[in-house]
This record gives sequence, C-alpha cells and structure tokens, in this order.
Amino acid sequence: MTNDFSKGTKISRRALLAAAGGTVCTAYAGLVMSQPPEYPNKLVRVIVPYPPGGPTDIVSRVICNGLSTRLKQAFTVENRPGASGMIGADVIAKAPPDGYNLLINVSGHIVNPALYAKMTHDPLKDFKPITNLAVTPIVLVVSANSDIHSVADLIKTVRAQPGRHGFASSSSGTPGHLTGEVFKGMHKLDVQHIPYKGAAPALTDLIGGQVTFMFDSMPSSINLIKGGKLRALGVTSKARLGVLPDLPTFEEIGMPEINLTTWYGFWAPARTPDEIVNRLYQETSQLLQSPEVKAKLHEVQADPVGDTPANFAAFCVAEARRYAAIVQQAHIKLG
Repeated sequence: MTNDFSKGTKISRRALLAAAGGTVCTAYAGLVMSQPPEYPNKLVRVIVPYPPGGPTDIVSRVICNGLSTRLKQAFTVENRPGASGMIGADVIAKAPPDGYNLLINVSGHIVNPALYAKMTHDPLKDFKPITNLAVTPIVLVVSANSDIHSVADLIKTVRAQPGRHGFASSSSGTPGHLTGEVFKGMHKLDVQHIPYKGAAPALTDLIGGQVTFMFDSMPSSINLIKGGKLRALGVTSKARLGVLPDLPTFEEIGMPEINLTTWYGFWAPARTPDEIVNRLYQETSQLLQSPEVKAKLHEVQADPVGDTPANFAAFCVAEARRYAAIVQQAHIKLG
C-alpha cells in the first residue's frame, strides 16, 4: 500500500509540475505577445516649421538622414512653415506621443511666449526635450552688389536715409531677428524689421536689394557668401571662422553685445515615454559624434552638441528667460 501511495504521489507531482510548467509557458508567451515591437518599426515624421533650404531644414536633413541609416527606419522631414514656427510646432504639441511624431526647431521656439500673448501650445510644457542638436553663429550680411563694405558703412547708410531701409529675418522672434533688434537699439537706427517665412526667401530679397541687411544663421548663408552673392560684415562667434578668416567678430568691432547664436533642438510631444526619448537621445548623440555628420555640420558652420534630455530641458528654461529679457528691452510685441 505504501508503494502504491508513493507511486501515486510521484505521478501527482509530475502532473502538477507539468501543469505548472504549461501555465508558466502560457504566461511567458502572453507576456512576449503583449510587449510592444521595438522602436521604431515604421516611418517617423519629423516636423520642421520652416521652408526647405533654410538653416533649420539643412540641419534637420543631416540628422534625419543619419537616424534613418542608424535605425533602419525612415525619418522624414515635413516642412510646415508659418507663424514664427508655431504652426509646425503646434502639430507636434497635439500629435500622438508615440515617438513617431517629432519636432526639430530653431531656438526661436522658446522665444515665442515672450512675443505672443496668445499661443495654442506652451513650448516648455507641451514638449519633451530630446537633445540640443547643434549651435551656429549669426552673421551680418548684405548683398554683394551693395556699396556697403563694413558695419560702419551700414550704420552710415541707414542713418543717411532714416525710415527707408529694412532688415530681414527668417521669421519674427528668431535669434536673427532679435540680434537685429539689439543692433538697431545700440545704434538708434530708424530701420524696419521685415519678417519672412524662412531664410531662403529672405536671402533672395536681400540679394535682389529689396532689403538692406540681415542677421542670418550660418548654414543658409555660408555658401552664398563663398559664392559671391552675399557680403559678410561681422559674425557673432568668439573667434574668427577658419572658412572666413578675414571676417571680423563683433567683439573685435567693439560690439560685444552682438553675441547671440542660433541653436537647433529636438523635441517630442510631452507625454512621449521616457524609454523612447532616451533611445532617440542615445542614437542622436552617437550620430552627432560620427566623423561624417560632424563634417556635414561643420561644412555649414554648425557645431554638434548632443546634450542629455535633462540638461537640454534646463538649457531651454534658461534661454527662454534670456531671450525674454531681450524682447522686453527692445519693446517687441507681435500679438
């Protein structure tokens, strides 16, 4: 009887173990099936709120092409210009926070609240920072066909005809616009700001003589300067540029206040999961360290950054305060 009982007990134990094993396997299979597929597994849309050919677009395409190669999934640039970058940014603020809707924007993105009383999104609260992509100096340019050959010439020309000259910007609130306002205020110039929907149309009118000067980010101006279409008068970098060794810095000219730069940021909608944001940061940061991408950015005088999401978030808050002070001092209000 004892043996029968032991035998029966063994059989029962085997049955229990088999049943338990089946339960574990079923649970594991269910867990595997419930896990989301690895990100990204489909096309990623990256909104750029400026037209093709401008500095934000140029930097964005270098980044998106690199990420497409690294992650074996298309990162496509979708240009949505207008309203100082707010139209395109608003699309992402309201997009699904799934990692497939992203924003690359110029630093003017965090300036807009200081310029506009009513906005349909908050640049600091409605977006999750991924990383600071690159920074580039701002250059003062005039048409190569003009008689203006220096900053002193420009000031003299504008003062000789008050109210008859205009300076262009890629959009209201961009660093180029604010640099122009600082320059205008410093020298008490009677000159009108003329905003465009992107750098490319602004530079076209500058070359054609419809506007007198422009403070522009290097990526969109450098080839026109080297190609003889534009004449550069000064640059906001701390040291002279190797590509333009004869171009003085504003500090050399005696205008250290003209020191703003343009930076380009990468954002996701606010509720995007941290694991997706961190994946994008890691991949983008490594991309920015690659010799090929560094070379492409240096070609247009942009220096790669690749800051962590936390550091970039703190940087955005600090820059928003800095630019708000410039806007207030220049008495700029756009709506």
